[in-house]
Amino acid sequence: MSQATRRGRALGIGGVFFKAGDTGAIGDWYRDALGFDIAEWGGALFPWQREDGKPGWTVWSPFASDTTYFDPGDKPYMINLLVDDLDSLLAHLRERGDRVLDRAEQTEQGRFAYVLDPEGTLLELWEPCDEPALG
Repeated sequence: MSQATRRGRALGIGGVFFKAGDTGAIGDWYRDALGFDIAEWGGALFPWQREDGKPGWTVWSPFASDTTYFDPGDKPYMINLLVDDLDSLLAHLRERGDRVLDRAEQTEQGRFAYVLDPEGTLLELWEPCDEPALG
């Protein structure tokens, strides 16, 4: 089966999250220098359309430099991947022996689970609900 047709795969980058010494100042810089539309919550949304015609978003968001949200990853950033079938993907990763964390969330945006890549980067896997509350 082609990787592009199997269930349980990444469909795109859902977000880039990184530590910043001054989240307000870095947001101001990205707004003023690059034209980001910084929302009240401190980040920006970039809409796009998935292959299946559904809407997708890439979130850009700074976190405080002392955040523990990226733990146990050892990088000052986290990558969020939009996935089509979280349960199938988690089963696949566990079958491979990858480090799936015992951490999951259900929010108004959808379901989230976490895995570390071989380099220690925290990946947030996101299966959005049909109409995620973004913005």
